[in-house]
Formats: sequence, structure tokens, C-alpha cells
Amino acid sequence: MASELEPEVQAIDRSLLECSAEETAGKWLQATDLTREVYQHLAHYVPKIYCRGPNPFPQKEDMLAQHVLLGPMEWYLCGEDPAFGFPKLEQANKPSHLCGRVFKVGEPTYSCRDCAVDPTCVLCMECFLGSIHRDHRYRMTTSGGGGFCDCGDTEAWKEGPYCQKHELNTSEIEEEEDPLVHLSEDVIARTYNIFAIMFRYAVEILTWEKESELPADLEIVEKSDTYYCMLFNDEVHTYEQVIYTLQKAVNCTQKEAIGFATTVDRDGRRSVRYGDFQYCEQAKSVIVRNTSRQTKPLKVQVMHSSIVAHQNFGLKLLSWLGNVIGYSDGLRRILCQVGLQEGPDGENSSLVDRLMLNDSKLWKGARSVYHQLFMSSLLMDLKYKKLFAIRFAKNYERLQSDYVTDDHDREFSIADLSVQIFTVPSLARMLITEENLMTIIIKTFMDHLRHRDAQGRFQFERYTALQAFKFRRVQSLIFDLKYVLISKPTEWSDDLRQKFLEGFDAFLELLKCMQGMDPITRQVGQHIEMEPEWEAAFTLQMKLTHVISMMQDWCALDEKVLIEAYKKCLAVLMQCHGGFTDGEQPITLSICGHSVETIRYCVSQEKVSIHLPVSRLLAGLHVLLSKSEVAYKFPELLPLSELSPPMLIEHPLRCLVLCAQVHAGMWRRNGFSLVNQIYYYHNVKCRREMFDKDIVMLQTGVSMMDPNHFLMIMLSRFELYQIFSTPDYGKRFSSEITHKDVVQQNNTLIEEMLYLIIMIVGERFSPGVGQVNATDEIKREIIHQLSIKPMAHSELVKSLPEDENKETGMESVIEAVAHFKKPGLTGRGMYELKPECAKEFNLYFYHFSRAEQSKAEEAQRKLKRQNREDTALPPPVLPPFCPLFASLVNILQSDVMLCIMRTVLQWAVEHNGYAWSESMLQRVLHLIGMALQEEKQHLDNVTEEHVVTFTFTQKISKPGEAPNNSPSILAMLETLQNAPYLDVHKDMIRWILKTFNAIKKIRESSSTSPVAETEGTIMEESSRDKDKAERKRKAEIARLRREKIMAQMSEMQRHFIDENKELFQQTLELDASTSAVLDNSPMVSNMALTALGPAQTQVPEQRQFVTCILCQEEQEVKVESKAMVLAAFVQRSTVLSKNRSKFIQDPAKEQRRQQRLRLHTSYDVENGEFLCPLCECLSNTVIPLLLPPRNIFNRLNISDQPKLTQWIRTISQQIKALQVLRKEESTPNTASSKNLENMDELQFPEGFRPDFHPKNPYSESIKEMLTTFGTATYKVGLKVHPNEEDPRVPIMCWGSCAYTIQSIERILSDEDKPLFGPLPCRLDDCLRSLTRFAAAHWTVASLSVVQGHFCKLFASLVPDDNQGDLPCILDIDMFHLLVGLVLAFPALQCQDFSGISLGTGDLHIFHLVTMAHIVQILLTSCTEENGMDQENPAGEEELAVLALYKTLHQCTGSALKEIPSGWHLWRNVRNGIMPFLKCCALFFHYLNGVPSPPELQVSGTSHFEHLCNYLSLPNNLICLFQENNEITKLLIESWCHNIEVKRYLEGERDAISYPRESNKLIDLPEDYSSLINQASNFSCPKSGGDKSRAPTLCLVCGTLLCSQSYCCQTELEGEDVGACTAHTYSCGSGVGIFLRVRECQVLFLAGKTKGCFYSPPYLDDYGETDQGLRRGNPLHLCKERFKKIQKLWHQHSITEEIGHAQEANQTLVGIDWQHL
Repeated sequence: MASELEPEVQAIDRSLLECSAEETAGKWLQATDLTREVYQHLAHYVPKIYCRGPNPFPQKEDMLAQHVLLGPMEWYLCGEDPAFGFPKLEQANKPSHLCGRVFKVGEPTYSCRDCAVDPTCVLCMECFLGSIHRDHRYRMTTSGGGGFCDCGDTEAWKEGPYCQKHELNTSEIEEEEDPLVHLSEDVIARTYNIFAIMFRYAVEILTWEKESELPADLEIVEKSDTYYCMLFNDEVHTYEQVIYTLQKAVNCTQKEAIGFATTVDRDGRRSVRYGDFQYCEQAKSVIVRNTSRQTKPLKVQVMHSSIVAHQNFGLKLLSWLGNVIGYSDGLRRILCQVGLQEGPDGENSSLVDRLMLNDSKLWKGARSVYHQLFMSSLLMDLKYKKLFAIRFAKNYERLQSDYVTDDHDREFSIADLSVQIFTVPSLARMLITEENLMTIIIKTFMDHLRHRDAQGRFQFERYTALQAFKFRRVQSLIFDLKYVLISKPTEWSDDLRQKFLEGFDAFLELLKCMQGMDPITRQVGQHIEMEPEWEAAFTLQMKLTHVISMMQDWCALDEKVLIEAYKKCLAVLMQCHGGFTDGEQPITLSICGHSVETIRYCVSQEKVSIHLPVSRLLAGLHVLLSKSEVAYKFPELLPLSELSPPMLIEHPLRCLVLCAQVHAGMWRRNGFSLVNQIYYYHNVKCRREMFDKDIVMLQTGVSMMDPNHFLMIMLSRFELYQIFSTPDYGKRFSSEITHKDVVQQNNTLIEEMLYLIIMIVGERFSPGVGQVNATDEIKREIIHQLSIKPMAHSELVKSLPEDENKETGMESVIEAVAHFKKPGLTGRGMYELKPECAKEFNLYFYHFSRAEQSKAEEAQRKLKRQNREDTALPPPVLPPFCPLFASLVNILQSDVMLCIMRTVLQWAVEHNGYAWSESMLQRVLHLIGMALQEEKQHLDNVTEEHVVTFTFTQKISKPGEAPNNSPSILAMLETLQNAPYLDVHKDMIRWILKTFNAIKKIRESSSTSPVAETEGTIMEESSRDKDKAERKRKAEIARLRREKIMAQMSEMQRHFIDENKELFQQTLELDASTSAVLDNSPMVSNMALTALGPAQTQVPEQRQFVTCILCQEEQEVKVESKAMVLAAFVQRSTVLSKNRSKFIQDPAKEQRRQQRLRLHTSYDVENGEFLCPLCECLSNTVIPLLLPPRNIFNRLNISDQPKLTQWIRTISQQIKALQVLRKEESTPNTASSKNLENMDELQFPEGFRPDFHPKNPYSESIKEMLTTFGTATYKVGLKVHPNEEDPRVPIMCWGSCAYTIQSIERILSDEDKPLFGPLPCRLDDCLRSLTRFAAAHWTVASLSVVQGHFCKLFASLVPDDNQGDLPCILDIDMFHLLVGLVLAFPALQCQDFSGISLGTGDLHIFHLVTMAHIVQILLTSCTEENGMDQENPAGEEELAVLALYKTLHQCTGSALKEIPSGWHLWRNVRNGIMPFLKCCALFFHYLNGVPSPPELQVSGTSHFEHLCNYLSLPNNLICLFQENNEITKLLIESWCHNIEVKRYLEGERDAISYPRESNKLIDLPEDYSSLINQASNFSCPKSGGDKSRAPTLCLVCGTLLCSQSYCCQTELEGEDVGACTAHTYSCGSGVGIFLRVRECQVLFLAGKTKGCFYSPPYLDDYGETDQGLRRGNPLHLCKERFKKIQKLWHQHSITEEIGHAQEANQTLVGIDWQHL
């Protein structure tokens, strides 16, 4: 080890290296005072090793510390060389059956929903995969760090506590044996000594608070003047503030400051300056001054370097201790003993206590080190876990107070260990009984909420940020309470009963402070000025919801506890009510001969509060009395006779009236805070312990009092008593022209009151109220949710209340009530209600919101119409009440109720005289229906001797009393049945009358037959003809548009991209429906079609008419006419590239302005982007529409066309002539005569006129567009400023044409589609326009430039002396070469008047390139031998190929491998050349406009022969070589002599083999958790082994990146960008597809400013994605969705997808994509 570090070590003190661990340990063994010896050793050496300069050298420091400091301790402990000693200890040790693996940040953890005792029981991935839980319903989450794996802990799992690995270790567990038996006496003694000294030293130095002097026994004489300016982390200041401050304070660069800030954030502290005291003090003052303005300043200390050195070593020691105890349980036991031993100072003096109590003073790094040590020692030793738990509980109050005042997150606080301790059932019970833990937690909680009002209730002031912060911290105490209660006791000891009830008392105190908090008064006259604070109270309520439920669950488990708790709760409620009654004077109410005494109280005038936790807890306990039957077993023990029902119902009733009044709009002036409170009161998160319990409380009250009295009190509270108690009040009320609002309000209040009565009688699905069990309750919830609409699994779970284990109980019952429909390519799986459950639908289900209720009503009526049933929605049959609540049904037949019904029906009959509403009537009908159902059930279940007391049918048949003798309810219903204004309710009334008759029959005789139902008729709806209207609208829009635009039009086209970036909407696009179709022209029906060459099929010109989408004018595409253009989008791409490591240097670097938020950012105006006005596709340029350009330039060819050889010679001569000319032009001549002589010597080939310049046939506007598109391609492709003159422009245009064709050919062959099948019109138009544009572009480029390109390209095939370093044939993409040659050729041909036609040139160029491609394929074809080929007879193709291969063999000097069989070679050639031929076919088809042969329009066989015919190639391609034997020999030699070919054949370099494989996105694992695991092992490449916070996977190349963090930002074109953006430039030329692993989200990026999130290809079993991994269901790869992403990538649609996403969703605009 020393040898590698030689030079480095020289600089180190030699004395350090000479220090021998063995000798030192020997010295210690002899020592009398070991502590002093060790301390002297540390005092001397620690400052020499640690903190020797401004920057730490961790590797060097660790090596020296191991050698000089830890080595001796290991020798001492083992008594021999630790390399032998430790393995011996390990062997003697029994492996632990606990896993105890501490989780890293982001590591996957698994919990089993079936077997875990509570959700905090988790397994690490390794244990999970080896456990039985992988086949259960598990939940997967990512850990926040801290916490450990619970495998092997029998208390954490109902079954399967061990995985396979740990199961092996359980076989020989006897009774708790002492782990020390495996160690020898002296090892124990020595370990004890060294642990005691080292642990004490570490604790002492870490909790040391002086900044410049050490503890006395560590001081040394010669002390240097070196200090550190140490900056500490806090959670108040942002990264930006810290970076900015540091740059000022210690004048460092931004990069360094970012480094400092990242380390401070990670480790909790970092020295930012090293030097003498003065120098550091100065930096400190600057930092403090700069950060103290708004908040408390950053914490900075100037510390002596030796203190920092000792502290660093102290941390090193703690992790060393953690490692050492890993060797043996005995050593672990000794460390625990040392840690928990009381010191000399009594209480709280043990080392563990000292660390815990100093927790909030330590920095982050130190905390996590000692927490880890506690976890691996105290929590892994069962005996000491108990002792530690007791210490923890004793110090609980102090630890929590420290945490609340500290500002670090919970996971960095020792208080966070509560989750490890309190969730262990045995420990929790022990702490409750021995340490009174419940009471301690609740008392501590109450202490932190000190603000009370005069009545002693909690009072929350304005919720400032700081308050919210503190309050959030205090809430963690509620979690602790939840942990303690989460596992319910099975048997109770008297101790446990007593302590639980003490805790219950404390809890009642807490609830008492909440009863009636945040009271509100109705605002009359003016709107409320300040919205009152309401969130804090509701947050508290929400957090406590589960605790309240759990308290009730505990009470339910033991009858004695339940009775006591009930009494206590009642007593507290009486106290709360004590202060409420005074001052409210009593009044008497009477209706229908009943009268009742109550107090005068108006909700709309007095104070009222939504928070009534004590009443609600009592309601819950009352239900439990009924459910557990305690009420019937021990009535004498219960204070039921003392209950005053009016007192019980008073407050819940006020609360419900408040809701009704808010709904009626009476509290509008109280602002949003009240609306929000009402919303949460009913919300699924709170309703269990709020709204639901209020209903139960009313049911409790009503079941104990006369229903008439209750209804009167209720009318009075609803402020409706007047209306129903005075006859004809309603008439007077509507005739005195009262305020319309008041009428409306009263109507709503009546509706709400009737609704409340429906709920009180109808809601009996809580076990204990009705005779049901918990599954019935949840089934009913699901039925009602699904009767609104089909729902996805996650929506359904959200709409159901969760218990403390985050379970809703849905999975167990969902199969019974719903069907599951699987999702397609998009969307998610849905549950649909089974039709047989529809009969259980209750329109007035109490958990419906108003909107849900109307949706459900609509949906159910629609369903009934579809099934041809009548649309009545009668009340469902209900389960019977429990005996304790049985008397509730009597409300329905009470006199006051009948009076209310009669009144409302009367209003409806005389419908003009009264203010009434249909919903009021509907509710009354529902109540009548409920009463009839009830009576029918009573009759069905009646036994012989019982008389049915429920006689609703008789009561509604009697007419009203004198004096006004109103008709009976029944009579009124019969009247209403035919009322025309009540059409909707006809069916319901009919149902009521039918049921009435059925009951009458049952009463008359014992057996009846049901009456046949009548069918409702269904209305047929006629459909309208929308087409006409649509057409008319379009034409109108077009006319307006035309008028607006034509004015700007001519101006626009001149300045298309330059000046008018802003008016880019005026782009024109081809309207596909009007473009002419070529395939059905009769002229070419029966001839063979040939796409190029002299024999090219002549196609009659199709006249093409197109319509402009902006001004809707038609125009023919002609050479001379105005330009018509298509919107297009040019982008760079690497989808087909095989080598991702090459990095293209950008030719020009420009500073871009920071992008300001504009109205539209889905496109980037600076880069000339815009959206197509018609279909909103992203575009950044336009392509002109042209006729086939070849037909314009082609002169008639009469003479014989030359053969290939002859043609090559001619062309070579012409090229030579051109080169000489160019030379002449470029050398400045003095004597012109000399020049002339040269000219004479130069022999021009026959008919070649280099001075001729052809006339450009295109109109001005078309020329303009040609230039525009050319420069756009050039600008995007090379990322430079547009420059029309640049010689690279034509090359870029040809390249983009070739690449587009290649990528489309790839897509078609990957999907097995035919080459000329029906392409989408966008692609078809794109290819046609692009090819024709590229062919015409030379007319606007400089002729000599294009000729130069042609010469250079031609030379790469036909070598020529003047051109230097030519590319090797293996490195050329032949199709790009072909396109370039064919499109540049006219520039040469236009000066050639010898009669060689353009078509001949095309053909020869094509043949030449094809030959080169065949040679390429043969050189690179892999020569694996195939066993089958011996039987194949050699045809002419095979022989020809063999011959050619032999030639190559000779030319390469036998470097080519031995010859395989001809059949094999021919197969290689055919397969290798297919993609090339297909691309050529597409190219020539679009270039020359020859229609494709019908054989190529269908998929199927290989099409090889058809392609050859279409491209006028011989079927045996090798004939090309044989026909032109003399020249091909030369060419092949020149190609093979290139040095690169030789290198390839000798294996020194690679080359691409053909056919090229399609690039695919990387393979993703089937199970998502393996990705999470991979990512959790990924550490940020820049910040030294730190775990990355947002690991992101590139789906193109599989690299993991550290996204969204300062550490990995790099500079790109003068701008800081995140790792992903930077990666897109090297991997996908600006376009990237990423998977954010922690969020399970796909990210598309394009350039620096655009991005969007896309749904991931991972789905759970319910067919839903889980973005953000919130639900944690197991996720599996959906192959179809991944294919869809891959297809988007192949089709280059990523940028467009982002454009669409950003248009649709404006929130995406605000994201800084470049920082991802």
C-alpha cells in the first residue's frame, strides 16, 4: 500500500509510518492507567493525521488513521493480528436471524399488505425476493433513508417473518442465551476497556462546545495557530443564498461555492476557509452579516484545527465501532452495556443519553453516524432494545422539545427512532404500562399548543410560515401516538387497563380543548374583512382522525374499558355543555297537539363551531355499546338513564343546520374559509369522525326521545317552525311579496331538513347502528361510487376512507359488486357496477356531494331507460336497526312528520299559490317510499302473536283534521299522479301507489300476488344534420381570413423568416384531399413500370390543384406560378446512428438570451418555430410544392446512350476540364496572353460548354422558398447562423432528403408494412416535396459550388489524381452518396450538349453506387458457415458472386477470409442490399413521379425481383460487374487498396455490416423494482459517492444520470444545463427520452427549452400507471406501451409530442427543462 503512495507519503511525517500498531497495543496491555495512555496517543497523533490543510484528503487520512490509530485498538482487542482475530470471532458467532440492513436514500422497500403488522414493517429487496410475501399483495416504496429491514422480527409479521436466507439461522435459537459465552474472559475484559474509552472519547469530543480549546486530557503543548471557518447547514436558507454569500465571503468561484453548498447540505458542515484566527473570523463576519437580514443568520464557527481533527476522528471511531460489532454478537452486547451504563452523575449520564440529549446540537453528518450505530447495536440486541426503549421514553419530552425547536428534518433527528421502538407491539405495551407512555406523548403534545381562549380551547393565530413549521413538527407527536396504538392488545392486564384509561383521560383533555374551537358567527350586511384562520384546526382534526378511531378500537376490545371510557367521555361532555346553556331562554313549541320545551337558539345569529370531537367520540362509543351488546348485558353499569337526549343532539344538530344554511347561501359573506371547512367536514379524509358521527349522535338522541319532540326541535333549529306550525303560513308567505332570496333560502332549508330526516332513518350501515358487518358498509360505499360512473382502481380507493394501515378493505368485496375492464394502449382499467347491484342504489346516499348526487341520478335514470324500465328510483330495502336504535323508524309515522308531508303535498297540489320546489316534493316522496318499505318489512317478518305497530298506510289514508279538512296524503298522491307539471315524478308516484296497494293486500289477507309492472316508453331522439352548418361556417371563416390576410400576403413572402418572426401564422399548407392521385391514371395500366434511366416510363403530367388553408383559394402548381408551401419541421437526429461516442463540435457558439415566458412556449420564436395554423403541428420552416423537376431539365434523347464505361470516361474528362478551369480562375494572372494559350491547349470533351449558364425556370417566389428551406436545413443541422452562400447548404439539403427516406424505410420495414402501401398523407407529401425540393435546389445555389460537390463525391467512387485523401469505401453511406450524385449531376449535365440524357446519367450513377455497395457488403459480410448450404445447387447468381469474391480476395492481397459457399454469399448480398434498394425505389419514385408497381403496394414476399425491375437493374446484380468488366476491375482495385480496408480486414478497426440492425430503445426489466434497485445503487458521478436524488435513465443508450441537481450541471453554449439536457446533445442531438426512476415518469426533452412528461410503460395490476410511485402497487412492464414510445422515437415525433403536450397543458411551460 505504501509503495503506491510513496511520493505522497514523503510529505507525511515519517514518524507516522514508523509507528507500529503491534508495539502500541503491547504498550497498552502493560499500562496501569489505560485511559491516560490511549488519550496521550490520540492527543499526539490525531492532529498530525487529520485537518492538515484547507482541503480534506479522505483516502490519505483514512489510511493513516487505520495504520496509526485504529490498528493498535484492533490488535489490543484481538490480542493478535486482527487479520486472524476478527475472522475467528466471526466463526464463533452464530449468524443473526435479524436482517437489520439500514436503508439508503431511494432504496426500494417492500411492505406486505396481508402480513405486515403495520405499514412501517418493511423488507429490503433481497429479503423480499426470498420471502413468501412476493406472492401476496405487497406495496413498494422508496426509502427516505434511515430505517432498517424488519426481516426476522417475529413481532413485525403475522406470517412469514423470515426470508430463506435468515430462516437458516433460526433453527437453533434456544431460550435467550447470553452471546458473551462465545468469547473468552480476557477478550471480554479487553473489549470492555477499549470500547469504554473509545466510546467515551467520541461522545465527549462530538458534544464538545468550546471552539478553540480541547478537553484537558487531549491538549498538547505546541499548538499551531490554524483555524477553520466552519459553515453549518440549516433548513432556512436556500442553496442560492448560500452560494451567493460564499462567493462574497471567501471570494471563490461559483463552481467552488456550489461544491461547498452541496457538501454542507449533505454532511451538515464544511470548512470554507483555513488559516489563522483573524483570517477566518473575517470570513465569518461577512457570512453572518449577509444572511441575517430576513431570517436568523447561517451558523458559522471559527474552530481550531485540532478540535475539527478530533471530531473527524470521533466520527471515524463511531463507524469503526459499528463495523467491529458486526463480527460478533458478543462484541455488540459489550458495546450496548458500555453505552447504557450510568455514569458517575446519576440520571441521564450514560453515553447514549448524552448523545441523545445533545442531538439537536450536532451537525447532520454526526447525527446520521451515531443513529446508524444505535441501529446496528442497541436496536439489534433484543435485551438492550428494551433498555434503550425505556431510556428513550424517559427522555421523550426533552427529545421532542429539542426536535420542535431544531430546524432539521425529522429523519435527521433522534426523535425519528420512535418509529423503530413504538411500533414493536411488546415494547409499546411495556412502555404504556411501565412508563405511562400514552399520557407522556399526549401531555407533551398539549404543552406545545399553549394558546387557549377564555374557555380553555385551542386558539390558532394567523398561520405564518414559522407557525406552520412548528405546527408540522408538533404533529409528529401524533404519529408517535398512532404507532403506539397501531397494534391492538389481545389480552388485558389490570395494569394495562389502568394506564390506558389514564391515557384516555389525557386524550379527553386534548379533545376538550378542541370542542367548540374556531367558533364562527354569520356575517350580515358586509363581507368579512379578514379570512379567519381555519387550516390549523382542521389539520389537527385530520391528523387525529386515525387516533380517535384507534382509541375506539382499543375500547371495543375490553368491556370494562369500554364502560369506563363511556362514563369518562360523558362526564367531559357534560362539563363542555355546562358553559353553554346560560343566557338562552327556554321556549315551548307545539304542533299537532304535541309540545316540547327547548331553548331559543338561532344558528344564523349566534356562535357555532364545526369542531365537536367529544360529542363525536361519545357517539362512537355509544355505537360500540350496541355492537358489543354491553348495553344489553350490563345496563345497570351504564349511565343511560342520566343521558339528556336534547343535550346530546344540540351541537351536532347545529353543525348540520350550519351546513344547510351555507348551502342555502345564507353565509355567503363569511368568505371561503367557511366553504372550505364545510367541504372538509364532508370530505372522505375527515367525515368518519366528523359528519358520520354527527348523524350517529342524532340517531342516538332520537332513539331515546319522542320523535315528535325531536322534529319540532329540528324545525326550530332550521328556523322553519313558523312555516309548518301555522296553517296557511306558506300561502301568506308567498303572497306577501317577500324577497325572492328569502323564498329560495327557505325552500333550500326545507329540502335540507327533509334530506337530514332521510339520513337519520336511512343510514344504518354502520355496524352497531344497523344489523350489518363492516363488509356490508364498504360494499355500499363502492356501489354508490360506481353508480356515478365506472372508476379506475385508484379513483375508487381515493373515494373510500382509509384506516390507520392505509387500507380501505376494498379488494375483499370489489369482486362481488363490480366487473373489471382491462385498458387498451392508453387509458386505465375500469371497474363497472354489476347490474344486479343497481337495486341497492339510494338516491339520498349521505356521502354524495351535490354534484355526485345529480350525476348518479342522471346515470341511473339513463340506465333504467336503456333497460326499458320505468325511471322511478325508489328507496332500497334497508337492513333492520340494532335494538338500541330500533325506535328510530317511528319518526316516519309520527304526527309531526305526517303534518310536514301533508303540507308539502298540499303546496304541490295547489301549485300556484305557494312557494315550493320539485326537489322538496321528491324528498317527501322518498320518505313516503321509505315508510312503505319499512311497513312491508315489518309485515313480512311478523310472527303470530305480535301486532305490527308501524301503521303508516292507515295514517296516510285518513284525511286531515278539522277545521280545514284537507284531503288525505293518499288522495293528494292520486291527484298529483296526473299533474302535467310533475312529469318526472310520475313513475315514483305510481310506484308508491302500487306498493301501498300491495301492503293493503298483505294486511287484508295473508297471501297476495304482486301487481304486474307497467313499462315506460322510451323517447326516440332524432339526430340533426350538422354537415351543412359546418360547411357554411368554414366558408365564412375563410372569407374573413382571406380579407385580413391577403393584404399582408405579398409583403410576407418576401420577408418570410427574416423580419417577420412574429407573423409566422401565415404559413400555407397543402390540403391533402385535393392533391391529385397518380396511381389510377389509365395511361400506365399495363406496361412494366421503370423509375429511371433512358427507358423510364413516361407519365403524362398530372395537373395538381391545391387549396391554400389560409385564404382558401385554389391554384394549380406550375413552374411559373406563385409558390405554394407546406409547413415542415427540421430536426437533428441520431436515431439511425451506430456510434454515439463521436461528438460533433459546434461551428459557432452564440450567447442566447435567457428565455422569457411568452404567451406560447410550445414553440421557440427565436429559432423560427411556429405551429401550423390548421393542425397545430410544430414547424420551423416551409417546403415549396414543385412539379417533378427532372421533366423540366430533361432534353430529348435521340442519339445512342453511352455504356457505363464510356460514360465514366466522359464524365471524368468533363471533371478534369472543370478543375483546370477552376485553377485558372483562382490564380491571378499578369499576362492575359499566356492565359489564352493555355485555353487553346485545353481540349474540351465534345459538346461540353463550361461557359454556358442555364436559365432558372422557376418564378421569383418559388426561388425565394427554395432558398428559405435550404438555409433552414443548414441552420438547424449545423447549428449555425443562416448563410445562403455557404457551400455546405446543398450538401445539408441532400443529406436531409436521404436521411428522411432512410428513416421512413426503417419504420416501414420494422412494422412489416409494404414499401408503397398507403402512406399517411403527411408523410407522402413530405417525401414528395422534400425529394423534389432537393432536386431543384441546385438552381438557386451557385453552379460552381454544386459542380465542385459533384466532383468530390464522384471521386470517392472513381478515383482521380487531383483529389487527395479520399474516404474509404467502408465509411461511406452509399444511399447518401447516391442522392448527392444524382441531385448534383444536372449542374454538370446542363453544360453538356453531346446528347447524353439526364436519365442515362441517373442510371449509370445508380449502377455505379450499387456496385460499390455490393463490394461493401461482401467485404464486411460475416462468414459464419451454414450447414444447410451443401445441398443447394449453385445457380448462376451463386457462381457469379463466388467469382467476384475471388477477385476481391486477390485485390486485398488475400487478407479476406477463406471463401464460404456461393449460396451463403448470395443470401448475404440479397439481404444486405434490400434496404438500399427500397430507399432508392422511394427516392426515384418521388423524384421522377413514376407510379409504383402494384406488387410493391402489398406486403408479403421479399419483393427483390420487383424492386430490381422497377429500378432497371438485372435480377442477378453481379451482372453489373460482368457487363462492364474492363472498368470494374480497375475500380475494385482502387477501392480495395485503400489503407483503411486493409486495417479492417486485419481486425484493427470496425466497420458497419449490412443489413444494419434497427436501433432499439434499451431493454427494460419486467419488474419495476429492479430498476429502483439499480438506481438506488447509483451514486452521483461528481459528488464523491453521494447517492443521487433524482436518478434518471436514458432510454436510448441506458446511461444513468444524476438529474435536477447542482452537482451535475454542465455548461452548454454558455448556459448552465442539467445532466439530462447535456446528455441529449451527445446522445440524441438535442432530443432525449428518459425514465425518472424515483417518479416512474417518462421525460421527453427537445433542446433546452422544451420538454414534457409522458406516461410510463409500467402498469400495475389494475392497468394504471403510478407516476410519483404514490400508491406503491407492484408495477410491470407493458410491452405495447413501450413499443409506442419506441415508435415515437423512430418516427422522430418526440418534438411534436412535446409541442402538443405544452399546448394542451400550460403548467408545463413554467418548468425549467434545461435544469433537468
